[in-house]
Amino acid sequence: MAILTKEEAKKIIDKVLAFSKADEMSVGLTGRRTGNIRYARNTVSTSGESTDLSLAVTAVYGKRSGTSTINEFDDASLEKTVRRAEEIAKLAPENPEYMPMLGPQTYLESNTFAQKTADINPDFRAKAAFDSIDPCSKKNLVAAGYLEDTTGFFAIGNSKGLFGYNKATSVDFSITVRTADGLGSGYAIKDFNDVSKLNTKSTTEVAMQKAMASVNAQALEPGKYTVILEPAASVELLQNMMRSIDARNADEGRSFMSKKGGGTRLGEKLFDERVNIYSDPTNGEVPNAGFSGDGRPQEKISWIENGVVKNLTYSRFWADKKGVKAVPPPNGFLMQGGTQSLADLIKGTEKGILVTRFWYIRAVDPQTLLYTGLTRDGTFYIEKGQIKFPVKNFRFNESPVIMLNNLEAMGAPVRVGGNMIPPMKIRDFTFSSLSDAV
Repeated sequence: MAILTKEEAKKIIDKVLAFSKADEMSVGLTGRRTGNIRYARNTVSTSGESTDLSLAVTAVYGKRSGTSTINEFDDASLEKTVRRAEEIAKLAPENPEYMPMLGPQTYLESNTFAQKTADINPDFRAKAAFDSIDPCSKKNLVAAGYLEDTTGFFAIGNSKGLFGYNKATSVDFSITVRTADGLGSGYAIKDFNDVSKLNTKSTTEVAMQKAMASVNAQALEPGKYTVILEPAASVELLQNMMRSIDARNADEGRSFMSKKGGGTRLGEKLFDERVNIYSDPTNGEVPNAGFSGDGRPQEKISWIENGVVKNLTYSRFWADKKGVKAVPPPNGFLMQGGTQSLADLIKGTEKGILVTRFWYIRAVDPQTLLYTGLTRDGTFYIEKGQIKFPVKNFRFNESPVIMLNNLEAMGAPVRVGGNMIPPMKIRDFTFSSLSDAV
């Protein structure tokens, strides 16, 4: 019962709404089946599969709202949940920023569901783990990996006639490979909607190569370096930046998008002219639901165009206050790149550092988007277009805003973390200190 069809979901939502005595009511219905397999030291340690189906009801009286959740679906339980939400709403304080619920909306259709992913079973997960562990064992390397697959749906409806439904699948795989002495480490990740695009063996082989190549790392002095950031390295910095393009934060002076003296930097050129970032729920590589959690349509939208900030996200309250369209945050984004491969970027680098990934990233200054963190699992020195030797890990202090102004070259975008991101060559990237961690 965890995965309901569109018709089944609507039937339950309509039944819940029929119980309502509130001024307004909204319903969210979510179901999913999630499976996983985890291994360490070349041995599977845990595996499992779970299903869940839950419903959330929000009742509104005036500007007072209350929410109740349940995972039982007989009529008596559904009505009890509605009554509970209404009781909570009557006790709640008024929300001065409450916005009336949306009426019917039109949503773009996205191909977020892949039957092959929905068909994943324990045998498939075991084979995926074996394909990763076996080559490591044969090379006297140690693998630790995790694969998770999800099939689910999300449906929303309200008393004003809004209804939305989306069914989706996803599979995420990450692998860390270390040498037997623990002195070399490599890492690789993949995520897709369609599991037929996933090859755990070839992904693991990338991590194996990095693990073997990263032994006997040499120390370099901290400072500013030309770096080549693999997409797995830059994804978190870019995601943090994209989460920070909220109009209200900018208007209130709390963001890198705030203008000194008031207002925002919307329409200003803040990045290298080659930087183009947009979102599109219908994109075949990173498809997403055609609606946000509050029912607003997700549309194709340009966020940064030729280095110029073209749009900010707006809550419905702030958009109403400013008299503009309420633009929801994107579920994922796509950054345009070039046609070069990662190898091509390395070949074209006189001196630099290749970074596999960052971790332990923390915010330092939200108004400049300055972050700090560490390199990990494969950091290498490049000279005359070749990887010369592994280097000890660094702590970095850098802002993605500055980073995207120091852009030298980009490769072909690849999917990572539900986004499309190119490998990037960046000059004057700041490494502030060394780290002894592998």
